[in-house]
Amino acid sequence: MTAEEALALLRKGAVEVIPEEDLLSKLRSGKKLVVKLGLDPTRPDIHIGHAVVLRKMRQFQELGHKVVLIIGDFTAMIGDPSGRSKTRPPLSLEETRANAQSYVAQVGKILITDDPSRFELRYNSEWLENLGFKEVIRLASQLTVAQMLEREDFKKRYTEGVPISLHEFLYPLAQGYDSVAIACDVEMGGTDQKFNLLVGRELQAAYGQNRQVAFIMPLLVGGDGQKMSKSFDNYIGITEEPSEIFRKLMKVEDAYLPTYLELCTDLAPEEIQTLLQQEDPVGAHRVLARLLTGAYAMERIPARLDRALYESFGYRLEAHGQDQTGHNPIIQQAEARYDEIAKGGIPQEMPEATIPMAELREGRIPVVRLFTLAGLTASNGEARRLIEQKGLRLDGALLLDPRLEVSLEEPRVLQRGKDRFVRVRLGA
Repeated sequence: MTAEEALALLRKGAVEVIPEEDLLSKLRSGKKLVVKLGLDPTRPDIHIGHAVVLRKMRQFQELGHKVVLIIGDFTAMIGDPSGRSKTRPPLSLEETRANAQSYVAQVGKILITDDPSRFELRYNSEWLENLGFKEVIRLASQLTVAQMLEREDFKKRYTEGVPISLHEFLYPLAQGYDSVAIACDVEMGGTDQKFNLLVGRELQAAYGQNRQVAFIMPLLVGGDGQKMSKSFDNYIGITEEPSEIFRKLMKVEDAYLPTYLELCTDLAPEEIQTLLQQEDPVGAHRVLARLLTGAYAMERIPARLDRALYESFGYRLEAHGQDQTGHNPIIQQAEARYDEIAKGGIPQEMPEATIPMAELREGRIPVVRLFTLAGLTASNGEARRLIEQKGLRLDGALLLDPRLEVSLEEPRVLQRGKDRFVRVRLGA
């Protein structure tokens, strides 16, 4: 593959490559490029939004380049201010490293991690923890306060009088220094990371290195248009149960379906357009849900999530309705469960929770407490509100009285909304 062909492949789906001519020059050089992605392990899960960037990095690996994944165990203690309306609470080094173990296991589903020539894992505490104050001053001298306040998040907070702590100004400097530490050629990041990636370019120049290319990928929002987050129930973890991945993808709002098909799959533009032109968008949802459910159920997802993979599951792209059953049992079970719930039924398979005997009083437990212990509500207060809004069911029956107390002599099925179920039983 020529450098120009490689650039065309890599450029697909990117928002910006800064500067593109530098990347072409690096590709023409024949050098094995060092491609960096930094992840702050503030949560233990990687979701399909992260996968958009990770899959692009997999393309670099397939072209023979080396990916360096930097776990920001040190920078997570500062807290990335990108996109934040207030100071992010810092984490301890122990918390970040515990979360990092989960990250490392999960990226192996996407990246090639068993070949040292194409993958390296680093923790930025290696160089940042022992960085002397003299060196911090040298780093800080590379940027002005005015440049920092050009960032949208800082500018908005400064204008609105929301406090900005000085340590937050150190974050982009620390992230930029990561690029210096590994002599990075290309740094990957979402649109919210553009400022940080450009800081890395300036710091490399200050340290006498060639500037990295800032490779900026789009951010995938949740299927409801809000930021992808567990608190909004729009977060799709790449290691979730297949039935959960299928369910959440089927719930992606129609307006965001084109974005999901473009960013999360490798279907050709004309194939996506054909899917979206169907009168019933449910068919396009099923293609998306089948393709990603099947792919993420594999130990390592294939390099391309395209028509060939979809058809390998036993489906035809042109006939994507409910009548197709395919021959992949994981997808079949996930889809059957979704369809059963959509018809108002209670699935056989669901998560289970054990309720301690100590929670019962005279053999009964408040229903609001039951939902909270099962993990379907964040608090008893939320459970009460949902009952008043007719959003909770017990054994298929709509709950109307938030003061209800129930027995657990037999297992009970709790339901939130149309498709979230937990079976509870009494424990010791």
